[in-house]
Amino acid sequence: MFDRDVWQEIFNTLKTNKLRTFLTGFSVGWAIFILVMLLASVNGMQNGFVGQFNDDATNSIFVRTGTTAKAYGGFEAGRRVQLKNDDLEYIKQSFPKDIEYISARYYSNTIARYKEETGSYSVQATHPDHQAIEKTLVVAGRYINEADIVNKAKVAVIGRKVAEDLFKNEDALGKFVEFNGLPFRVIGIFTDDGDDNAERRIYAPISTYQRIYGNTNEIASIALTYNPNYDLTEALEFSERLEILMKRRHKIAPDDQAGLNVWNYAEAFNDISSFTAVLKGIGIGVGFLILIAGIVGIGNIMVFTIKERTKEIGVRKALGARPIQIVNLVLLESVFITAISGFVGLLFAWMILAAIGPMIETPAFSNPSVSLSVVVTATIILIIAGVLAGLLPAMKAANVKPIVALSDK
Repeated sequence: MFDRDVWQEIFNTLKTNKLRTFLTGFSVGWAIFILVMLLASVNGMQNGFVGQFNDDATNSIFVRTGTTAKAYGGFEAGRRVQLKNDDLEYIKQSFPKDIEYISARYYSNTIARYKEETGSYSVQATHPDHQAIEKTLVVAGRYINEADIVNKAKVAVIGRKVAEDLFKNEDALGKFVEFNGLPFRVIGIFTDDGDDNAERRIYAPISTYQRIYGNTNEIASIALTYNPNYDLTEALEFSERLEILMKRRHKIAPDDQAGLNVWNYAEAFNDISSFTAVLKGIGIGVGFLILIAGIVGIGNIMVFTIKERTKEIGVRKALGARPIQIVNLVLLESVFITAISGFVGLLFAWMILAAIGPMIETPAFSNPSVSLSVVVTATIILIIAGVLAGLLPAMKAANVKPIVALSDK
């Protein structure tokens, strides 16, 4: 491997057949390039999927109701299921060791007015725990607290975009804004890792909105986070227990997802992991198929090279060259072509990903990249590919008989 004469001979052979060497190396370099880009694309899709959930706690569960699709428990199909405040307390008491945070949600829309500025926004009336569930970052003031719930206070936490729309450059904290004609005091301003629409939202105490809309105790949905120490199996098992209990409470058929649905983020992450694993497998498979085509190409070229150098090999063996030396010569040439061309493809892919990867930020695709382990694996693959490509031609060259080789025309 460290014989200068051997390497000089390899370089001379490559110079003699520049076009052939380039075309042979290009196939391997292209295969590695495609393999890395495919794996980076899969990672980009996974980053995009996961990024869509960044504005919520990853151990979140949401309980939503609708209209029953099946008759059950003496009730006909088509019954509207309505959650109430008692359901929130029932869940708290039923799962004291499983639940981390829990909040009801009450949805509304409002026309907000401050001085001459007006705007239409969505309102989520919640409990204090909702801040942790939604991962709401309050950048000024505070979030809703228990005192606001008890006192049914007319206070609001507004999104950054709401503050910009209504207050321009004025400080919003402590100011009163009219929501559908009713004055609410701004107690906080928040930002959200989601899109801009998330920051055009307003949070208010749920008890306040329930009183405004007819002293009702109805709620739209329940959001909660479970014990963060739970693994996937425990998380799914808990959401299943929760669904069984709530369907039993509201007399809903066990398999009726229209009447009541318990959605667990763990399911989404499990589905995403399974989906991206399949995509990654497909990407690796396609990349390897292209790489195999490149290896076959190099193998064919090496066979022709051996054929062209039959007499030279015969002379070497006649002068005492051992078969292992002939094998080493052919393998080194094969590995060298494969490794250099593969590294060029790898470097080119890495440069493209480093340049444009961080700039790509969409809901479905974000920051495509590859890990160091992928680079190391690709390097090992290149070396193995080079050995495989040159192995059969090398064995053929080693088995050439000197007298036959010297008489070859």
